[in-house]
Amino acid sequence: MVRLSGFRRSIEDMRVEPYSVGSFLHVVKRGARGMNITGDVHDQRRFLRLLYFMNDLFFNEDWEEQVEGRDFGYRPEHWPQRKPLTSVLAYTLMPNHFHLVLKETRERGISRFMQKIGQSMTEHFNLKYDQHGSIFQGSYRSRTIGDDIYFRYVTAYVAVKNTFELYPRGGLRSAQRDFEKAWKWGIAYQFSSLRSYLAPESDPLLDPEAISEMLPVGAAFKTFSRDVIRGGKWTNGEFE
Repeated sequence: MVRLSGFRRSIEDMRVEPYSVGSFLHVVKRGARGMNITGDVHDQRRFLRLLYFMNDLFFNEDWEEQVEGRDFGYRPEHWPQRKPLTSVLAYTLMPNHFHLVLKETRERGISRFMQKIGQSMTEHFNLKYDQHGSIFQGSYRSRTIGDDIYFRYVTAYVAVKNTFELYPRGGLRSAQRDFEKAWKWGIAYQFSSLRSYLAPESDPLLDPEAISEMLPVGAAFKTFSRDVIRGGKWTNGEFE
């Protein structure tokens, strides 16, 4: 049975722990009062675009208009060369919160990235749905990832366990019993990096070089995920 004692604390106890350039973080940002942070599939797709276009030192207020209908990787000719604020190694969008695994690659890069995402999502949501105030429950929370083993389990937690919680045939418990069906569904879920570990270079939102150094990929990631999901126990949203 796969266990990880470092996961005993609840996500609710997470705070922004000290970190520096080179640190890996598990980041969570929750909707205020448990509210949903996206209203439809268009908002969900916009979240993915934010993970790419907000991860840049450069910012253009009209970025959505200028990249509308374009694939990730497109940059208008008058934009400067992309300089990411952070490395993204995992993501999953849930109805009322989202999880990320990030690497601090420049001073204050993660905090600037998270600020840009939160502000953009709030402004978009309020304008679209005629709401007011922040849609989020304060700032983001994070936990520093201390070693390679912990990193692997955090990534499985973020990208696999959380995705499986959304499994329409009974959620996480059903996924534990029928991993193969849940896996097939999970790799088709658009708003998680789960499918990306089969071929990390295929996802423009992620840092494939860092992932290949830190994680088993391809079939090995599926085997690792199966062990974690079938053997894991969860208390208050964390592994036990």
